[in-house]
Amino acid sequence: MAEKIRTLGDVVGKVLGEGEEDILAYMAFPQAHWRKIRSTNPLERLNRELGRRCAVVGIFPNRQALTRLVGMVLAEQSDERYLSLVSLELLERNPKEEPMMLEA
Repeated sequence: MAEKIRTLGDVVGKVLGEGEEDILAYMAFPQAHWRKIRSTNPLERLNRELGRRCAVVGIFPNRQALTRLVGMVLAEQSDERYLSLVSLELLERNPKEEPMMLEA
């Protein structure tokens, strides 16, 4: 049993080592963005909302109707709840400057 656990640990360590750059990619952005971009929660929430709205409609009469519904849901998501304009301005700063922290 201990050997099986050790082997599993080696496999996990190898996978994490190979994916380190991808896992830590969010750290290339200003620190104020980290909390919002380090997980897929916003994407999962958007997919649930799309699924919920599409389930209410059931069958779409044509592709344009589906496009309108999805476009409307995406337009609702484009407000400043996720990343504010002030927060996005941090991306234009000189990378040698200290990261600017925003209020949570």
